[in-house]
Amino acid sequence: MAFFSSDADPLGPFSGRRIERTLGELALGIAALWLLAALPYPLSLTLAQTLGATLLYAILAGWLLHYWRQGALGWANRVTLLRGILILLLTAALFSPDSFEARRLTWLGMATLALLLDGLDGWVARRQGCQSELGARFDMELDAFFILVLCLGLVIADITGVWVMLIGLMRYAFVLSGHAWPWLKASLPESFRRKAVCVWQIMTLLVALLPFMPSDIALLLVSSALAALMVSFALDIRWLYRHASSNAPRAWP
Repeated sequence: MAFFSSDADPLGPFSGRRIERTLGELALGIAALWLLAALPYPLSLTLAQTLGATLLYAILAGWLLHYWRQGALGWANRVTLLRGILILLLTAALFSPDSFEARRLTWLGMATLALLLDGLDGWVARRQGCQSELGARFDMELDAFFILVLCLGLVIADITGVWVMLIGLMRYAFVLSGHAWPWLKASLPESFRRKAVCVWQIMTLLVALLPFMPSDIALLLVSSALAALMVSFALDIRWLYRHASSNAPRAWP
């Protein structure tokens, strides 16, 4: 994931210009969220669901804006935040199980759009020729939350047991373990295997959620995603352990 910025921000984190810019970006995102939530189709969210999604978006965007120090966010960032809005609306829809079941195909359509935007923000960023470590972290955490939402959808749809939540929670268990073993917080090298496993998880979870998918095939797909994830985490943990003495923890949580 890459981020575009026009220039480095010469102002401090509490400058008037920075606060104004931050509030403007938050207001833009919240307006987009409420516009999508107000549409009678595809999700038909209640006011409570929309308010919950708004709160989660404020936390998500606030995290990015707090650590971003490179001027304007740019369109690559905004595409990523739009993907975050879609994922949060999907999350809110899960809290009305009847509505979710009745609109599962349209829910999956929106989830597929969120997946496609994951490729679009990278394309926009490459066109701008800018990448950042913070951008990679933000994109990764959004992917992790998306996977957690898809796992929750499988449980609500009664396609798998609660064991599928291991796929969505494994990333968060890894992050929490870093507080006990700081060497787990060190940066990992770029890995095609890690990206491929992430894409495989999302695609298999989406396919397993299709209403016409046979249950045995859905279980096989989800099981393969869990197995691939466990192997990927094991390889990353081994690499971090072997390089523990030479790797410094990241500067952010």
